[in-house]
Amino acid sequence: MKRYYVLALLMLFTLWSAPATAEERSVQPENLTALVAAAVTNNPELKASESRWQMFASRVKQAGALDDPMVMLKVQNTPARDPLVFNSDPQSAKVIGIAQQLPFWGKRGLRRDVARYEADAYHWAFEERKLELKRMVKESYYQLWAVDKGLTIVSKNLQLLSNFITITELKYSVGQGVQQDIFKAGLEKSKMVEMQITLQQQRKSLEATLNYLLSRPGDTPVGPVADFSLPPLTLSREQLNAKANEGRPQAKSLGSLKEKADTSRRLARRELYPDFNVSLEYMIRDAVSTEMATDPGDNMVSLGVTFNLPLQWQKRQAMVAESTFESAMAAGELQALKNSISYTINETLVQLERRRKLIELYKGGLIPQAEQSLQSALISYRVGKVDFLTLLDSRMNLFNYERELYESQAEYMMKLAQLEAATGSDLTATPGPSSR
Repeated sequence: MKRYYVLALLMLFTLWSAPATAEERSVQPENLTALVAAAVTNNPELKASESRWQMFASRVKQAGALDDPMVMLKVQNTPARDPLVFNSDPQSAKVIGIAQQLPFWGKRGLRRDVARYEADAYHWAFEERKLELKRMVKESYYQLWAVDKGLTIVSKNLQLLSNFITITELKYSVGQGVQQDIFKAGLEKSKMVEMQITLQQQRKSLEATLNYLLSRPGDTPVGPVADFSLPPLTLSREQLNAKANEGRPQAKSLGSLKEKADTSRRLARRELYPDFNVSLEYMIRDAVSTEMATDPGDNMVSLGVTFNLPLQWQKRQAMVAESTFESAMAAGELQALKNSISYTINETLVQLERRRKLIELYKGGLIPQAEQSLQSALISYRVGKVDFLTLLDSRMNLFNYERELYESQAEYMMKLAQLEAATGSDLTATPGPSSR
């Protein structure tokens, strides 16, 4: 019986370090760059945002264009009893005219500028939406990696607990253990199965989220995520803030809205000046020879200018006030955004530093020590120097440290993605393969 007990322990150590199966090695991992590119290409919300920008960009030429000229055709001063007779009265004529509405000087350019700034705002809103989409894809990607790692260590611990049950049963059968140890090991295995079910459901939810972002069918399978190394962040807090002020699309969008409001205010003031309507008429007259009058019927030309009287002062003052408040609103939102960006950068840098230190602690200290502690507990339990609870505690400590390591690595990359979204630029190269 002792021989079987030793064989069980050997099997435990073999399974503990068993390599991945050929099937697991053959699965191709997902590529983050390809996923981000697919999301940018296919996401319908991003397409809608781009179409909105193009729609407003198409209004720029419209805003600066003149109204279509008006052509006039009429008969003038003909007898009502016979309106097509033109040689009975010297004042009768056939008239052809053309008229053109001309805004006061400078209004067309200002209207074009207002439309252009508005289109620019929607362009930067589209770029901001693209940044947000990339961030969400990256966050889902690294969350998937953490869940897959969690499933891996859960599977490893399930196998380990199965071996614990085998050992406890063997020890109990030879009178060296207690039945309570078997029940305790079974309970721990059930808890681990519960955690496995939860992680599997989390993976399905993350797959659905990723497929939604990529505009793919919800049941499209998502492969595993490759390991990565943590890219260093070399920029200082001041440099990150400068990058955000220069490259953040939302800041540029609010800046364009402020420029639009300032231009609208100049346009509203220009509305105090009248617009003009220039017209040209050519009158075709017939010769008249009657008892009452004789006229050779010379053709005539009329040239005229009409203009509106901008007397609605309250209306135009309200237009100036509207654009003034719009400018103040955009300036306030821009300052609030800069404050928010600064806070996000500061908070994210603190979280990145915390996660990096935890990762170094887990890799360099806690996990190796927990592995040694578990191996020592296994050996001691075999010879009866420690009880089964000590063995389970050692196993749980290692499990928790490994899980926290993977969560910290994923959280580091997600915080980095959030920092890139906050600054509007890629801060590091694509993560390379991990050494662990």
